[in-house]
Amino acid sequence: MTYILGGWQTDFSANWTRQGLELADVFADVVRHGLDATGLEPKDIECGHVGNFVADLFAGQGLLGGFFGLVHPDFDGMPTARHEAACASGSVAILAAAAEIEAGRYDLACVVGIEQMRNVSGQQAAQNLGAAAWAGHEYLDAQFPWPRAFSDLAEEYERRYGLDPAHVLRISEINFANGRRNPNAQTRQWNFPENSFTQDDALNPVVEGRTRKLDCGQVTDGAAVIFLASPRRAGEYAKARGKRLEDMARIQGWGHRSAPIPYADKIRASQGQTYVFPQVRRAVEDAHRRAGVTDLSQIHVVETHDCFAMTEYMAIDHLGLTAPGASWKAVEAGTIEMGGRLPINPSGGLIGLGHPVGATGVRMALDAMKQVTGQAGDYQVEGARTCQTLNIGGSTTTTVSLVVGV
Repeated sequence: MTYILGGWQTDFSANWTRQGLELADVFADVVRHGLDATGLEPKDIECGHVGNFVADLFAGQGLLGGFFGLVHPDFDGMPTARHEAACASGSVAILAAAAEIEAGRYDLACVVGIEQMRNVSGQQAAQNLGAAAWAGHEYLDAQFPWPRAFSDLAEEYERRYGLDPAHVLRISEINFANGRRNPNAQTRQWNFPENSFTQDDALNPVVEGRTRKLDCGQVTDGAAVIFLASPRRAGEYAKARGKRLEDMARIQGWGHRSAPIPYADKIRASQGQTYVFPQVRRAVEDAHRRAGVTDLSQIHVVETHDCFAMTEYMAIDHLGLTAPGASWKAVEAGTIEMGGRLPINPSGGLIGLGHPVGATGVRMALDAMKQVTGQAGDYQVEGARTCQTLNIGGSTTTTVSLVVGV
């Protein structure tokens, strides 16, 4: 069992280049704020893990584990590592840190997720992010690879089950509205004219295929940090603060699956199967099994991947909230909204809060910890004791799901 002691995230509306900040500046800032928020000292931390996708392309920087040594002299000599799994990089970093804790190597780990993406043009950003597809083989005719990939997913749902674009756009509308509750959301002050969440080509233009502007998650500069601890260390931490260990957030279960990198291979493999993406469903089921979740009613809130609204539409049925292809029922019924039976992305998600790629998995875990300990503020889901995350890299090439609870 691995516990989440706490953490911190940056303001996802910030543009680091305009603020004169480098990647290392923000890395140090998020770690220091995380230490302050938890009351931990640098000397307490025994290992460091970093989730990051493409700092090499956006900032010309690799070896991000070395940034810990710039934060405080006590980090000099601490073992560190960087982890890459596209949009699931942060979650893979969490899994690596948790594995070390569960193996007994260390009792307290710092996990940072970080990505700078607003320092280049939109077209260059799209090209950099395209590295998560099969380079030289996929989407060669697309200006924007990922909007095209999830347009293809919409086409696949249309072919298998039928798909009403209004249901997909409603997901975006919900997540933008949730983002207004979050003081760190990139879009918290955005306003939308009437009819924005429709197929109006002026208000909501097509980006690629069936993907429109307001279907898209944000290009974001952002970082998040969490601190993971063994039961022994978490118990000491809780006792020193007059808390009970059983009231501390912990990772109750996890799922981690990978599929071949080409989108077309995934779709061919799932022909005749129950789910469009079987490995996504298996990651969800693995997390449930390890957490002892036997019914979805045991999950009170979800933070899921919505790099595009269509991604969340897929996640709804793969989480088991509806039958395959029937995600629209949860949208129409208000099930996924604040106050609904299973609120999804109360933080605003990648659409409303923002999507600094390598930071997203860490941010999801931080929000899960906040939800189950009643610290989510204006976007708190009342009575939440269990939160599931679903973090996806590429065209579901890597999927990680966590169940976090108290």
